[in-house]
Amino acid sequence: MPTRYDITHTTVYRYNSPVRFGLHRVMFRPRDSHDLRVLATDLQVSPEAHVRMIQDPNSNSLALVQPMGEATELRIVCSFTIEHVAAPADLLTLEPAAEFLPFAYSVQDRLDLEHYLRPHHDDPQGTLIRWAHQFLYTDQPNGTLDVLTRMNAHIGQSLKYAARDEEGTQTPLETLELGSGSCRDYALLMMEAARRLGVATRFVSGYLYDDALDDGEATPDSAVIGAGSTHAWLHAYLPGAGWVAFDPTNNLAIGSGRLIRVGVARDPALAAPISGSWFGDAEAYEGLEATVQVKRRPD
Repeated sequence: MPTRYDITHTTVYRYNSPVRFGLHRVMFRPRDSHDLRVLATDLQVSPEAHVRMIQDPNSNSLALVQPMGEATELRIVCSFTIEHVAAPADLLTLEPAAEFLPFAYSVQDRLDLEHYLRPHHDDPQGTLIRWAHQFLYTDQPNGTLDVLTRMNAHIGQSLKYAARDEEGTQTPLETLELGSGSCRDYALLMMEAARRLGVATRFVSGYLYDDALDDGEATPDSAVIGAGSTHAWLHAYLPGAGWVAFDPTNNLAIGSGRLIRVGVARDPALAAPISGSWFGDAEAYEGLEATVQVKRRPD
């Protein structure tokens, strides 16, 4: 049965003196598919802004927001009502040729998956490939789902989560060296490791539902990691199953109904939830506040 959620994403930029704003690129709208349907949307911007909706090369929905005039605050509030159907994990079936690693994609699939198969970050000393190989057995066949599931669980268990508000993502080697990272860093680490095992992966940004926040008593600090803000995970393309979700931050995978995708891309830099520019005194910028509320509607 589908579950309905109300989502509100609020972003506020604050300045200590009036500034002018350039074009802002906003990727907040959940991504429609067979398992997710957007029923209602609302976008409010202060100061008044000109808004255009487009689709990017990955068919993500983007709002191009051009605020008008000067202000000391830019507030963007997006609200959505969605209908989401979680995929049952026990119905996940891979094509026989893809059940074990290594496997080969069909020629047609490789043409479409090329950008998702090729590593995007250097590994000159082979550090990342050695890290990835620890999840492979040497004395028995390596089930594709088993390897990815072990890797997904290991990242959250072995690394220290560190929220980071500034833009950008650590390289996989930086994450391994530091032993810590954000959800974006965890996703990129697993993406690049899986690519070196021959599995096509892509970055996913979106929202995370946590029922602990529904009653208003819990706080984001005590909830599932990533609830209360935008979240990031990855998809692995597995023949017979398609794009399969893995969230190494919370060890969620496959049949989880918590993950609500918004944008997909071959690299995190191409799926930023919001980006833009402003013009004014170099010392004017005071900071950014961003919050996400995901509430389940009563049946």
